[in-house]
Amino acid sequence: MELHLFEDNLSNGQTVAFGNTCSRAIYVTAGEVTVEGNSYGLDEGFVASGPVTLVAGTEGASLWRWDLSDAPPTARPQHTTKKLSGEVPAQLARAGNFLRLDSVTFPPSGTALLHTHQGPGIRCLREGGIRIDTGGKSTSFGPGGAWFESGPLPVFAQADHAIQSRFIRAMILPDELRGKSSIHYENEEDRTKPKSQSYRNFGETGLLL
Repeated sequence: MELHLFEDNLSNGQTVAFGNTCSRAIYVTAGEVTVEGNSYGLDEGFVASGPVTLVAGTEGASLWRWDLSDAPPTARPQHTTKKLSGEVPAQLARAGNFLRLDSVTFPPSGTALLHTHQGPGIRCLREGGIRIDTGGKSTSFGPGGAWFESGPLPVFAQADHAIQSRFIRAMILPDELRGKSSIHYENEEDRTKPKSQSYRNFGETGLLL
């Protein structure tokens, strides 16, 4: 099972039907879309299991779309770019667990102290800049840059020193973490320190398997 991240660009008033999937998260980076009578504009997101039909607004729309699937991804609509994929282990890709879509914001010079998560996910930077240190490597990302975190591999994050930074994240997590944080700080002394990052949860949906 893999989690895929796509970037979709829809023209004015375009209707797009995304097919069946185990779970899906969509974040609007520009414009507006309507889904079953609900409108989602700039910097809004939602989650769903199964097929979804979207209608773009009068100015079109641009989306980041995460799909969890065990089949090769189909690129739709016409103007779609695949950004990244990552493997989801079998013990998490099962009914009862869930997908969460959220955002993580750092002030200038903010950090995420060395930590792990209880599930894998794909992050995509919305604004600012960030450096990710993990597995003996250090990689910097700018807006639109995407990266995969497996969950158990420790990560340290350093945000841009001059401006606010923010990324959008879709993660696959065990059922007992619904509505709860998935982060675990590796060093005991870090667990009581003030944390610089803040969160916004766009939604959670169970896996349809």
